[in-house]
Amino acid sequence: MLSIAETDLGTPTSTSNALVALTIDGVDVRVPAGTSVLRAAAGAGIEIPKLCATELLDAFGSCRLCLVEVEGMKGFPASCTTPVAPGMKVTTGGAKVERLRRGVMELYLSDHPPGALAGGFGTEMQRMAERLGVDTVRYGVDPAQPRPVDASNPYFRFDPAQCIVCSRCVRACDEQQGTFALAVQGRGYASAIVAGQDEPFMDSDCVSCGACVQACPTGALMEKSLLEHGQATRSVVTTCAYCGVGCSFRAELQGERLVRMVPNKDGHANHGHSCVKGRFATGYVTHRERILEPMLRAKISDPWRTVGWDEAIAHVAAEFRRIQGKYGRDSIGGITSSRCTNEETYLVQKLVRAAFGSNNVDTCARVCHSPTGYGLKSTLGESAGTQDFDSVMHADVILVIGANPTDAHPVFASQLKRRLRRGARLIVVDPRRIELVRGAHVRADHHLQLRPGTNVALLDALAHVIVVEDLVDEAFVRERCEIDSFARWRAFVAGAENSPEALEAVTGVPAADVRAAARLYATGGNAAIYYGLGVTEHSQGSTAVMAIANLAMATGNLGRVGVGVNPLRGQNNVQGSCDMGSFPHEFPGYRHVADDGVRATFERAWGVPLQAEPGLRIPNMFEAALDGEFKGLYIQGEDIAQSDPNTQHVTAALMAMECVVVQDLFLNETAKFAHVFLPGSTFLEKDGTFTNAERRVSRVRKVMEPRGGYADWEVTQLLSNALGYPMRYAHPAEIMDEIARLTPTFAGISFARIDELGSIQWPCNDEHPAGSPTMHVDAFVRGKGRFMLTEYVPTSEKVTAKYPLLLTTGRILSQYNVGAQTRRTDNNRWHAEDRLEIHPHDAEQRGIRDGDWVGIASRAGETVLRALLSDRMQPGVVYTTFHFPGSGANVITTENSDWATNCPEYKVTAVEVTRVGQPSDWQQRFRAADERQRALLAQARHATAADTR
Repeated sequence: MLSIAETDLGTPTSTSNALVALTIDGVDVRVPAGTSVLRAAAGAGIEIPKLCATELLDAFGSCRLCLVEVEGMKGFPASCTTPVAPGMKVTTGGAKVERLRRGVMELYLSDHPPGALAGGFGTEMQRMAERLGVDTVRYGVDPAQPRPVDASNPYFRFDPAQCIVCSRCVRACDEQQGTFALAVQGRGYASAIVAGQDEPFMDSDCVSCGACVQACPTGALMEKSLLEHGQATRSVVTTCAYCGVGCSFRAELQGERLVRMVPNKDGHANHGHSCVKGRFATGYVTHRERILEPMLRAKISDPWRTVGWDEAIAHVAAEFRRIQGKYGRDSIGGITSSRCTNEETYLVQKLVRAAFGSNNVDTCARVCHSPTGYGLKSTLGESAGTQDFDSVMHADVILVIGANPTDAHPVFASQLKRRLRRGARLIVVDPRRIELVRGAHVRADHHLQLRPGTNVALLDALAHVIVVEDLVDEAFVRERCEIDSFARWRAFVAGAENSPEALEAVTGVPAADVRAAARLYATGGNAAIYYGLGVTEHSQGSTAVMAIANLAMATGNLGRVGVGVNPLRGQNNVQGSCDMGSFPHEFPGYRHVADDGVRATFERAWGVPLQAEPGLRIPNMFEAALDGEFKGLYIQGEDIAQSDPNTQHVTAALMAMECVVVQDLFLNETAKFAHVFLPGSTFLEKDGTFTNAERRVSRVRKVMEPRGGYADWEVTQLLSNALGYPMRYAHPAEIMDEIARLTPTFAGISFARIDELGSIQWPCNDEHPAGSPTMHVDAFVRGKGRFMLTEYVPTSEKVTAKYPLLLTTGRILSQYNVGAQTRRTDNNRWHAEDRLEIHPHDAEQRGIRDGDWVGIASRAGETVLRALLSDRMQPGVVYTTFHFPGSGANVITTENSDWATNCPEYKVTAVEVTRVGQPSDWQQRFRAADERQRALLAQARHATAADTR
């Protein structure tokens, strides 16, 4: 069902620049060529009844309600499939047309359950019947037994009795999502919509994106929340708080109660599409486990004590000042969140620098995309991707390396698959056979199934072919790049040691496949690279990013639509947290703290002297804590005890601190080691902005009051004031105004400007007042592009007789990051545990069957998971996800990290896998500790409940 706040114009917009003049019901209309008569009329304020048509899908012409009369044309053409023509004269409401429409609607209603239109939901079927004045049916009711209602999906139900087989759901699944999970079965009167092989939705290939639900005009497919609560009464546009796609949604509510999330058809990143997380997984907002009052305790073995906000803030300020007085200025620090807004992240780094007096601030991007910042800054001059998502629709060749878009960035993946179905070629570089390699109507031309840890070797081999076979875009390099650095790079990659044949034994990829892929990338037209954490989370993550940039520069695939280097960011505001100065060596806008001029600008604005030396990175904080030098940490919205590698090392560091402050929604794994808990706020409870993977800054709008009393930015402001550094912001818009004043790439961004344009891609300034969908158009940000030498250096994490397998990690569609949000929703129906994927050959050698409990041991630790036999893995490589804390995925990952940024090497861990019968020692200790911490929390809640009685 469509949003209550949107008007559907019937068919997609035309992209033509040519205008066509016509008249509709005597009204002069001018629209782009290729526009349908239906859309042209709607744009002129003339409603033509419709049921099978929606602007989110291509015209279909099956319902016959949108019939019109066109002067000089025989019969009554369907306006949805009839394009406008110069001088065309259209009549939309003659007596004959209205009679035909009423007859068609009566036939639809004759096959509809009595009273089905009386639900008060305002479905399109109901509105069209009212518009045509049809409320009775002359025909008999079919006595046949209706197909049963399918309520198997936790978020929506399908009632076949209300279905008119308009095929909008089928087309939405095909055209928008690209899963092809729905079909029309049977013919004529016996035709019916079915999922999969006529099975329940939950048993089919349906990925629960909800596109079919949104498309359904009759209510046959409808959200269970809508059925339970009734229609919403207000709608607020905001931005999703899950992955880096940054989908725009309409939150539809009754008062403070969220009824449903509807993808915004005007959303620039998602164009009215969504995934199961963004559309449905919002139950965590009101989950019973949310902590809504501040809590304190002296030791982590003590029960929590619920306190008021004033006492909590005063306590934190006193403790931080005490620690600094005893151990020195640099003994405390802060960690910003990629789940929080730009404004909140900006305030945390400002708090650390101006109130704490140090640069000891870092962010979760340290453990995901910090190599992107380093690698792209070094080569192109800016720490961000080069294109908008729509650019992929103009790509001829798409290279996906170290990314699994269908699971981690599903809305972008749907767009990518649409382009592939229209003829683009695909190269996938991944140790695992991801869905894009072989999926519904999508097949990769080349799957380079390399060994984990050999990205740089493979990229050098691709570059070798391009250079040796004279596939370099010499004119582009000559005009846009440093000639000296290019000459050095050309000589380096041309070396025989970098040939595909020489590196085949390293990567495991046949040389002929590498050569074919290189030729396709270099000669296939517009070529775009999309990469993810499978590139960055390696000991050579920064090197691999630079190698990717080298490939794009060498082939001229930068600076225009359809090409580019595109990092797929994992969380909703990873890009923004980096933009806002969350790294210990950079102010907002990626400007180094050692730059005297930059530092002076911030000193004048903030009114305090600032440090010129970079502060501690997260791993350095842990080491300093274990050395007794780092004693206090303010963590906003991050769960480092679950997300960071070598869990036992992380928790030991937390236990060595004297004041750990966690600001979050739930008692997460880090909070179990905290001395202060400050309630956080969800994205629905705050105002601000997120910046997605395409540098798009979008508004986050408060749709309900913060359940804990304050939005996150307000908590940071209270703490700063208590520490003696005044912050006096009345609204996040004022924070963005300060960001714009101090950050050149954000100079033209404000809440008012975003409201006007819908969203803005930075850089936005006088030169680019509407933002920059494509970067490096005429020149690179650094001037000339710089080629970097990317020598392959094998990781020190090697297989041995004791640890003969390589473990790599990733994500799954239904869960998100550490699972704090999605695990508290019905998404657990799809993925209730982390499992170990293992190739059948490796499993057979170890006597492992599907579903067996297996121990996974590494140099860092040991855990136990259930086995999932899968030939998606190559022999010698195993795979798991990390969404559940008890799985202990990061107990076995090591402290190996990227040479430049300390980004952990999550993707390469040498392990052995054996069949076992009980949890690991760590898991047994974890469960006991978890029970103790939950009991301590329960004591606090019982005490609070007793005090209120």
